[in-house]
Amino acid sequence: MRVLVVGGTGFLGYHVVRELVARGHEVTVAVRRPGTTVAAPDVTLRMIDVTDPGRLPDLVEHHDGLVFAAGADDRAVPPAPAYYYFEARNVEPVRRLMAAAARTGCARAVVLGSYFTTLHRQWPQLGLPVSHPYIRSRVEQARAAEEAAGDRTAVTVLEIPFTFGATPGRPSLWAPLARWMRSPLPLMAPPGGTAVVTTRTVARAAVGALEQRASGPYPVVDENVSWERLLARLAQAAGRPRPVHRLPPALLRSAAAPAAFLHAARGREPGLRPAALPALLTRELFLDPTACRTLTGEPPPSVDEALAATLRGCAVGS
Repeated sequence: MRVLVVGGTGFLGYHVVRELVARGHEVTVAVRRPGTTVAAPDVTLRMIDVTDPGRLPDLVEHHDGLVFAAGADDRAVPPAPAYYYFEARNVEPVRRLMAAAARTGCARAVVLGSYFTTLHRQWPQLGLPVSHPYIRSRVEQARAAEEAAGDRTAVTVLEIPFTFGATPGRPSLWAPLARWMRSPLPLMAPPGGTAVVTTRTVARAAVGALEQRASGPYPVVDENVSWERLLARLAQAAGRPRPVHRLPPALLRSAAAPAAFLHAARGREPGLRPAALPALLTRELFLDPTACRTLTGEPPPSVDEALAATLRGCAVGS
């Protein structure tokens, strides 16, 4: 297949491109500006702003598959109201790309999304899209992809949890966590836990979805783990093993108010609102691995190896 990867030099896009090349596919990478990360010498690089709808049909044309691996993540704290920032980066580019794919005969597409959309389906009573602008953008992203693609392009939305691994030439988003792991500071974790996944599994799931012409939402996961156990394993990987103490939910809630006040005083709004986070993070944010395995066709790789690679990428551990 000829596959276009938007954001193919990013944290996850890099690994998707490498997997595509390893399986013999022809890859075009679309980026907004030159980067230091190049997956393979025989990849075609196109510099283009995907927010410009007039250029998208020409970009997508003559490709059999499309991967959207760009957008804004949940760490962003844009000017209030935050939703417009996330909509412009997560929703509108996907809507335009899928419409271009449908018009030009690109028959299969993958969007690298978020497991918050899975959690919204599991617990609609929490009103996650109402409470969190970032989650709203991911829910709308999935809806926009399906609507714009229609019945001409099969769209898979990979619902991705916390992801571990390293991407050469890029600063790690886990650097603050890595500094904590190697510091003498105590480790504290709330009750609950999360699904985690490796960059390898995300890449294999994305390519598997293209090759199978899959469609619909696919949660991707390698392990479900408590926050306490995850921090303990990270500390071990950093060479600083130590006990993990329980963080009472009340203490987690009390920390939310000052954070919210600070953002409001600056005229900014986070994608995940602090006041509504404790009710979510103290749950078991776990995913069923069954659907993921149909895409990857293999048992899960070692999460511990991915944790170690993550810390090495942050110059922590060995």
